[in-house]
Amino acid sequence: MKTVAFLTLGCKVNTYESEAMLKLLTQASYQEVDFKEKADVYVINTCTVTNTGDSKSRQMIRKAIRQNPQAIICVVGCYSQVASDEVRKIEGVSIVLGTQFRQQIVELIEEFQQTHQQIVKVADVMRLNHFEDLDIDSFTKNTRAFLKIQDGCNNFCTYCIIPYARGRVRSRDPQSVLKQAQSLVDHGFVEIVLTGIHTAGYGQDFDNYSFYDLLVDLTTKVKGLKRLRISSIEMSQVTHEIIDLIATSPIIVDHLHIPIQAGCDTTLKRMNRHYTTQEFADKLKELKEKLPTLSVTTDVLTGFPGETEEEFQQTYHWIEDMHFNQLHVFPYSKRKGTPAAKMDNQVDGIVKKERVKQLLDLSTKLQSEFASWQIGKTLEVLIEERQGNYMVGHASNYLKVHVNLPDSAVGKIYHVNIISQDGVDLIGCVDHEEN
Repeated sequence: MKTVAFLTLGCKVNTYESEAMLKLLTQASYQEVDFKEKADVYVINTCTVTNTGDSKSRQMIRKAIRQNPQAIICVVGCYSQVASDEVRKIEGVSIVLGTQFRQQIVELIEEFQQTHQQIVKVADVMRLNHFEDLDIDSFTKNTRAFLKIQDGCNNFCTYCIIPYARGRVRSRDPQSVLKQAQSLVDHGFVEIVLTGIHTAGYGQDFDNYSFYDLLVDLTTKVKGLKRLRISSIEMSQVTHEIIDLIATSPIIVDHLHIPIQAGCDTTLKRMNRHYTTQEFADKLKELKEKLPTLSVTTDVLTGFPGETEEEFQQTYHWIEDMHFNQLHVFPYSKRKGTPAAKMDNQVDGIVKKERVKQLLDLSTKLQSEFASWQIGKTLEVLIEERQGNYMVGHASNYLKVHVNLPDSAVGKIYHVNIISQDGVDLIGCVDHEEN
């Protein structure tokens, strides 16, 4: 039997797309093997958010070539979209796909087998107006199911390369979303994570159907769905009706990831982020008043061009005052073709590294504080894997919980009494399994 190995870098969207391509290859009689093993075909799904993503992508391509010089090497995703010339020049690369044409991966592999001529298929993403529908019934490595509902982004933040890699917003047909959601639940998944490049931008390209409408339909029409999670949402899209829906729905979890990027208005303006810190804070206050158990995590980008020590301190203390429950911290990475790459006053790498450290230390402090507030409470925990003597899973608020259960608990939701914490993680005992 022919074998295929996948290596996926970057975001949950890439994870979804890799699983979709794996499904197509499995249907074509390919057997998946670990990326470390010798395979007939290697698929490297790349990331280009940062320079590190580019470097890691090239590293993994060359690793696959070394493992089997006779293998078919397929390079797909964001890095191959924006730097296709760089990728095609790597000796040993067989197929280069951008962020489209993944449905054709089997046919393209067969074509290469016949011709042994390098294939490059990279679309002009700025001209795309149709969502590439990729179906998935199951995930090989996850107990939570990702459901990609849209692609692209219209925001064009000055630091971000992704709109140039993914194009503008394109939303999946609502009936296709609902059909796939039902299929995932029917295959045993109790939690679905809505994902996309700009997830809550879903529906911007529709006339009479919004992200809110999709949430209503998913929570009322998908039979058997127990948990629905939004992978990320911009604060401008956290509308009053969405807040009310989350507050009243037993299915939408009490966790939102809302990127802030900076806690300083002058920095936000240079980033072309379309809000002020006051507007963000006002909406966050409303969220926490209506959803007192809500966990809010965020993204922070530090070392942006022109970020002075004073601006950084403003960001640090503002984030501290907002009491986010976890920070995803990124140093600014200059991306060719973006407005920020041409800005004056680029921040020194050593300074960026120190600021990242300070923010990560703050994140640990905030996580630990939030974890301590859960002691004595009962949380709904989806069990995902074994770690040593404990089974581990995520609560609805996305905190990691350790509990003594058998391996058969994987994929099930338990009500867990929280008795202590270990750093930023929680330890609990089972109250009962959810019916």
